[in-house]
This record gives sequence, structure tokens and C-alpha cells, in this order.
Amino acid sequence: MNTKRSGYKSALQWEAEAVSRLPVRDTAEVTVIGTPRIVEELDDNCLQQAVNSRLAPGVSELVLNPDAHLGYGAPVGCVLASPTHVYPGPVGVDIKCSMSLLQTDVDADAIADRSTRRALIQAICRRIPTGPGKGQRHVPQSRSVDERLGFEVAINGASPSVLAALGIPTHWADHCEDAYHRGPDGTVDSLAERLGALLRSGRLPKFADQVCQLGSYGGGNHFGECEQVHLSDDERMREVARQFGLQEGKIAFLSHCGSRGFGHTLATGQFQSLKQFFRNSGLAFPAGDAELVYAELGTQQAFDYLCDMAMGANFATVNHLLINQLVLEAFQEVLPGTRGELIYFISHNIARKEQDRLGNEVWVHRKGATRAMPAGHPELKNTPFFATGHPILLPGNPRDGSAVMVALPGAARSLYSVNHGAGRAMSRRGAKRQLDQRRIDEELDACDILSNCRFYPRDEAPAAYKDFNEVLRSVKAAGLADEVARLQARFVIKDGSAPDD
Repeated sequence: MNTKRSGYKSALQWEAEAVSRLPVRDTAEVTVIGTPRIVEELDDNCLQQAVNSRLAPGVSELVLNPDAHLGYGAPVGCVLASPTHVYPGPVGVDIKCSMSLLQTDVDADAIADRSTRRALIQAICRRIPTGPGKGQRHVPQSRSVDERLGFEVAINGASPSVLAALGIPTHWADHCEDAYHRGPDGTVDSLAERLGALLRSGRLPKFADQVCQLGSYGGGNHFGECEQVHLSDDERMREVARQFGLQEGKIAFLSHCGSRGFGHTLATGQFQSLKQFFRNSGLAFPAGDAELVYAELGTQQAFDYLCDMAMGANFATVNHLLINQLVLEAFQEVLPGTRGELIYFISHNIARKEQDRLGNEVWVHRKGATRAMPAGHPELKNTPFFATGHPILLPGNPRDGSAVMVALPGAARSLYSVNHGAGRAMSRRGAKRQLDQRRIDEELDACDILSNCRFYPRDEAPAAYKDFNEVLRSVKAAGLADEVARLQARFVIKDGSAPDD
């Protein structure tokens, strides 16, 4: 990738307070969502990646969101559309990394006591492991998943039989962005054939261990977070929140994770396979960046990639639903009689076949970007959210909270997408080098936020991320979405040490 200073910021053409366009070649341009303050903080290399991605073969549109930062090939926080090609880079290695939100009927006062929250943390950590490579054998109260059930999860996603086998309410599937994914030919058979071939060839040597990661959080920015719900002061948005099922002053649980080791193996295998195909065929990598490999629709390479992406996505979906069920069971252990319902499950690392503004069929790649479809959007027909638009789950940080939003008609200008959270302001290495551990822990303690970590990860500290309120202001000022609720953290589950006694 060309990493010279781009100077692109001076070429931006502003349309509104938080919308600008970057001309890159002929009629090609990049749409940038963000206030001047957000845009000023964009890294030059991130902008260069956006330009490289926009000029790659078959790409028809590219949007950069306010949480954008440097990624592999394409920026994290971008949306890429193509009618003719699929790109693994603008999906990422954690296929269908996602957010989900569980609303309980527990009053916030019921967990005001730290000992109650500590008991909840311990109950959750007895059921849900955290960290790379962690699975069922690392916790005593997880679900048992064998290879047969793991195979069914990968090809069928959140089907009634899979959910019943795992003790998950089957109606939760209605509150998923996509409860299941099929092969590019629209069938389950193509996924079964693909998975069988991968297993027979030895390209999934850890499959038995990886399916045991169902119902677990990964490392890095994955988390589970207990939240107190605060509905918007705007009565229109409060009504939308109530229709979503959100309850003022009650406790909810927000989760962020993806397809774990299974998805990572599928994604990295695809990168390796496509890179080798490029080298064998003499194809040039876009902008010289091997992370921008692609497959043209209609080829075997595209068929195989879309099968693998679908299987990783199915795994991620069931992983989230099982986590939410296990969280609910942990609450019921500590606070008997607790009831809970899934508000929504929504992804931010996926490619989906959708229609662009002109009605053309395109593959919309969202990498660190989340779907944002308003009321009346055709994709929401026959879902519970046709009249309101679906919930958008945006994590910020424990100190500043997270948000639930709903899309507005203006989201059409961003390919019906918004940012997936705050976005990193510091690299992980930079955060570990620059941030003070004692100050991080004291800040969370002052906010009365507990965690399962003896020391909160420095590279995940609030200061490592962008100003969440400014990011949200960008979304609102651009007319993409409005806020229906703010979520206030009460405790956090991260990849860390065992819960303190």
C-alpha cells in the first residue's frame, strides 16, 4: 500500500456539517461521514486505504464512517459496494463480528450493590469463557457442543432445531439481522458440501475444538457489558425504544463478539487461497496490496468465498444467541425470576446482497460498519421492524456509555450503513505504551464500573477510542440515524484474569 502522506483532507468537498466527498479519479469518489473534528483526526493512511479500495476492480461506491481507522487492505469503518466482485478484506478475518442486546426486567436498583454485581460477574464467567482459544472445557456451566451439532450450526445457522438443541428461545431468531445464511446458490446443500470438503481435506484441523467455542467471547475488543437503560428525552424516539422492547431504568446486557476460531480459520484460509490464485494467474493486487484480493462473481473462487463467509456468519449468529441465553441463566441464578428478551442481533463484518439507490443488485461489504435501514425499507418487510426501522447497536466505551439508534431516510447516502462504534484513536501498542494502568482502573472505579479483570486492559481503555459523543454527533448531523436510548455500563466482561472473590 502507498503510505505517503495523502493530502486528501484538503481535497474534501463538504456537502453538510458531517458529510463530505473526496474525488479520487474521474467520477469516482469516497463519501466521508464525520464532523470536521472527526475528519481532521482521520489518519492519512486510512484515507489512502479508502482511495485504494474505491479504485479496486468492480467497486461502485465506498463510504467512510466516523469511526474509521487503519485496517488490513480496507479501513475498519468502511462500506464498499460492488455489483461484480466480492472482497474478503472489506469483511475481515472475524466474519460477522456483531453486537447483540438482551433486555431484562431487573431494576437498576437491584444491582446497585457491588456484591450483587460481583456475583453476576462470577455467574456469567462460570458459563461463558473469554479469550483466544477458550471454549467450553474452560468453564463448568457451558453448553456441550459436539462436531455433529457444530456442523449443523455452520450450515443452518439459527434454525429452530439448532436453537432447540442449545436451549435458546426459537423466537429470538426473529430479532436477528439474518438468522441464517445460505450458499450463493441459495441452498444449505452447497454449504454442507463445502464444509464436508474442507474437513476431508484437512483444512479445518481444529474443527472439533472450534465448535466448542460456541457461547464464548474472544479477546481484544470483544466484551459483555451490563447496562442500565436510559431512553431518549425525545418522545418520538422514546416510543420507538418502547416498540423495540427497551425499558427505562431496567438492566440490559450488550455483547460484542464474532465467529471465533472457526470464522478466523475460514477467513485466513480464503486470504491465502486467493493470494495464491492471484500469483498463479499473474493478476495484480489492487494498489499493490495483497490484502485487497478479490473474487469475481460467477467464478469458483467467489462461490467458495461466499460459502465460507456464510458458514462463519452462521456460527457467529448462534454464538451470540447462546451467549445471551447463558447470560440470562446467570442472572436467574443470582436474581431468581429474572426474565429477558433479545432486542436485536446485528453484524458489522459481512457482505450482503442488497439494492443500491438506483435499484441495482450489489454486494454491500460492511467492515466495522453496521446496517442502518429505516422504517419502510423493503428489506425489513415481514420483520418486526418494518414500521420503525431496526435497532442499531453502537458500543462506545464503559465510561461514556453505548447507544441504541434507529435509521432515518438519510441513511440512503451511506448505503444504509453507519459506524459500528467509537473506533480506535490509538493503536493497541500505542495505548499500552502511553496509558497509565492505575489511572484507567481509578477512572472506572470512580464511575462505579466493575469488571472481571484484575487490571482493565490498557489497549481497551476509554482513552484508546475516539470521542463517542462526537462520533454520534456525526451520525445525527449527517441525517443517518437518531438516538433512542443510551446504555450506562454497570460492569464489563473482558478477556482478563478470573473474577476476583
